[in-house]
Amino acid sequence: MTEMKKKITVVKIGGTEGVNFSNICENVARLWAEGVALILVHGGSAEANALGTDLNLPPHFITSPSGHVSRYTDLKTMEIFIMAVNGTVNTRLVADLQQKGVNAFGLAGLDGGLIRASRKEAIQSVENGKRRIIRDDYSGKIVSVETSLLQLLLSGGMVPVIAPIALGQNGEPLNVDADRAAAEVAAAMSAETLILLTAVPGLMKKFPDVNTLIRNIERKDLEQMQTYAEGRMKKKVLGAQEALEKGVRNVLIADGSGKDPIDNALAGNCTWIH
Repeated sequence: MTEMKKKITVVKIGGTEGVNFSNICENVARLWAEGVALILVHGGSAEANALGTDLNLPPHFITSPSGHVSRYTDLKTMEIFIMAVNGTVNTRLVADLQQKGVNAFGLAGLDGGLIRASRKEAIQSVENGKRRIIRDDYSGKIVSVETSLLQLLLSGGMVPVIAPIALGQNGEPLNVDADRAAAEVAAAMSAETLILLTAVPGLMKKFPDVNTLIRNIERKDLEQMQTYAEGRMKKKVLGAQEALEKGVRNVLIADGSGKDPIDNALAGNCTWIH
């Protein structure tokens, strides 16, 4: 069986505190050795926040009218984001995987035009109950994924490790949401499963009570899950919706802090969306 005939699994590694990169890489290494075709997409919020604070430019988050929280990304913040997410997190993951014997290949979404996006030239933010228009933000909405590059890497036995920095229409780097980037990659590559690893076990009816973990959801019921999603989890629900709508069969929202997090998720210890 050739590499591209294998079922592809896309794993999004959350960039928040509490996600254990080493445990994830250990699990990836074992699955890769067993012949599983994997693509990794990662965030880097914690590193970007820390670097920005060190450089006297602490993070500023904006809330859309629909309640989604995102990083305000002006040009200075974009530079910090690139340094932290592509320069630090991506390199760390690739190095860890290489040390574990995995032929990992790190790249950002703008490399080779892998992920293209259109810049949001005007976005709305709700602050103190009032709407504000922001025009200097360098975030983007993904419009395409170049699958031939990923197919080439997979056929060469590599594990692509993707930073969520897309190529804008004018050649500029754009900050794109990592969960939604993972969803777009999974859909474009006809992946069977998308796993979103975060610092909690999944969606909970009464966050943070793990006893209220929602283990199984049908796609038709996903819209109401926005009710239970707290803060950044809303983006994961949105990413799950987009992936399922574009043909991904299963989306798992799972804990990335413990041992064997991918295997643990696939065993059903997660929120499994069919």
